[in-house]
Amino acid sequence: MIDWALCAVISAAFFNYNGFATLGIFALEQILLVGTLGYSIGHRVLRLQVQSLSGAPAGLGPAIVRTLLLCLVIPAVVFDEDQRGLHDRAARTIIVRR
Repeated sequence: MIDWALCAVISAAFFNYNGFATLGIFALEQILLVGTLGYSIGHRVLRLQVQSLSGAPAGLGPAIVRTLLLCLVIPAVVFDEDQRGLHDRAARTIIVRR
């Protein structure tokens, strides 16, 4: 919610709150920040990190897969017994508390 709210503010300021612009900004933020740092702004605020199953930060490839599926919404609301969303399972990532 934190990331989406920030992206909505940027979209409202520069794109007249266009839904596709908001989604694009959100996707760009997720890919760049999760891919390079292992967390988005919202993750950082909540002290979370997206990691590969080996424990390293996610990396660019998994961040792209994860973000594309996250933007479809359905994979994020369908989760397994370990509470991992389908987007995390497909990208072979996990969210951990830092």
